[in-house]
Amino acid sequence: MTNSKLLLYTFVLLLLHSISFAQQDSINKVNDSLNAAIIKNFNEKLATTETQRVKDSIKKSDLEKQISSLKTTDNLKKEELQKQLEQLNSKEIKRIADKKAQINALRLTAKSYPVIGFFNDTLFTIYNKLGSFSAKDRADAITARIQNLATHYGFTADSLAINEAETTVDLVYKENIIISISENDALWNNTSKLELAKKYHSIITKAIAHYLVETSSTTLTREIAMALGVIFIMFILLFYLIKLFRWTASKIEQEENIKIKGIKIRNFTLFDAKQQVNALLNVNTTIKWLLIILSVYIALPILFGIFPWTKDFAATLFGYILNPLRKIAYGFWNYLPNLITILVILFVFRYVFKAISFLKNEIQKGNLEIPGFYADWANPTYQIIRVIVFAFMVIVIFPYLPGSDSPIFQGVSVFLGFLFTFGSAGSLSNIVAGLILTYMRLFKIGDRVKIGDVTGDIIEKSLLVTRIRTIKNEIISIPNSTVMSSHTINYSSDAPEKGLIIHSTITIGYDVPWKDMHAALIEAALKTEFVLQDPKPFVLQTSLDDFYVSYEINAYIKEPNKQAVIYSNLHQNIQDSCNERQIEIMSPHYRAARDGSKTTIPESYLDPNYQAPPFNINIEKKE
Repeated sequence: MTNSKLLLYTFVLLLLHSISFAQQDSINKVNDSLNAAIIKNFNEKLATTETQRVKDSIKKSDLEKQISSLKTTDNLKKEELQKQLEQLNSKEIKRIADKKAQINALRLTAKSYPVIGFFNDTLFTIYNKLGSFSAKDRADAITARIQNLATHYGFTADSLAINEAETTVDLVYKENIIISISENDALWNNTSKLELAKKYHSIITKAIAHYLVETSSTTLTREIAMALGVIFIMFILLFYLIKLFRWTASKIEQEENIKIKGIKIRNFTLFDAKQQVNALLNVNTTIKWLLIILSVYIALPILFGIFPWTKDFAATLFGYILNPLRKIAYGFWNYLPNLITILVILFVFRYVFKAISFLKNEIQKGNLEIPGFYADWANPTYQIIRVIVFAFMVIVIFPYLPGSDSPIFQGVSVFLGFLFTFGSAGSLSNIVAGLILTYMRLFKIGDRVKIGDVTGDIIEKSLLVTRIRTIKNEIISIPNSTVMSSHTINYSSDAPEKGLIIHSTITIGYDVPWKDMHAALIEAALKTEFVLQDPKPFVLQTSLDDFYVSYEINAYIKEPNKQAVIYSNLHQNIQDSCNERQIEIMSPHYRAARDGSKTTIPESYLDPNYQAPPFNINIEKKE
């Protein structure tokens, strides 16, 4: 790949990544904006509700004062005031229920802010604002106050007091308020203000106590000693690990041409001894570095886990390995029912294939006969049915494959189908032609055929091509679509039963009696090897030309694959038979002048006293 193409592909990948990142970022921004709008709307409702609550609280206080100031005899007035007080209580209960319902609706989408402990751990979360402080400002302020508590000498759990104010419950250290818990905080945590205060009190005091223990000189000394021990053990392990693999490398080099002699597959040398040694050394080095990296990777989380400030790093590093393994294990467990289903389907179809194969073998052997179905159709039909059954099996299994319903998986399937359809158009035409040729039974393996201008024996029939070996041992592959569009001559189909008629034409002058020529040609045919005596050879006179007669000898044979040899022997015998009868075989364009010309018959067939005739000269005298 050229540099320009590489830069282009890199640019496209970065563009796609930036688009997807921008889309995701825009989605996150939209979600944050919606969440902010919802929280803002909720806070506005809270402000209105809080104003009404203050008014109702003042009115409730006035009613309670009026009731307490009334005389015992003023029952009617007292009942009226009591009824108003009950209405305010019911209104307060309904107000809290409505607020709780709204909070429950916001619980899944609302953004919370953590209160961070001493070792980057989350102590609890803040959901709502208080006065002019936003939820984030409150969480940051509470975090700073809690971490400042650990600097106070002599801090104890009892020194962090719980004070109930008019609208809040406060956690107070000396004169400093650490956190104020409102009604909304309690509703967000599905509890009361006092119970939530007690819970936060326990969390904060435990966190401070844990921090003081972890940062004591005794603990730090022990943790440093443990860290040094881990580092020492890691270096010892790495030292002996490197030493071990150096030893294995030297042993591999020593075994060259002794136990390590290379890898051969029949007569092909895949690796000689040197190459095999180099390959084993590379594997040895790869394993060594993998074990070194794995050892360091395991040692680092252990080292980080010793100190409380770095425990999160340990969990993160272990998570890089454990989380994928956990996902793989969960994925495998969840996929197990589908896997069992696929195994059952494969088991059933395995025996379906065996049953089809059994029927195919029985038809080929002739043990099972189906009217109108030939034995040589068994194997191609079996191949077709097997492909159809296999395709059906894939369709049945497909919904159980992992990710089969994902758009990416479906898109890849469509793309592969598109490539197969348009990339194999020519191949499909050959496959269809191959199927048609099979059921037309034009020829079989071993038949002598002529397809177009190619003559030879069929040596292979497949769905795509037909291969022919010519009489010159040339292997010619002809696409099945070409076979379908050409005329085919099969010399072998009827030869075993009816015999194949071979024929050859010879031209002889009119001076030779046709009966003598017939006898000579039939005698020559009967002397030829592989020519049948019965039916008897016969001669046809195919034309009477200007200077000669065309005689065609026809003879029956049952060995069509030996036509070249039979024709050669036949022509030899025709020459011998004609020579024995003193019949000259001459070219159609050859004119014999017998005056003074020697005959073309070989001397071995002539009379020993034969002499060429003299020249005859006729002189005519004109007066």
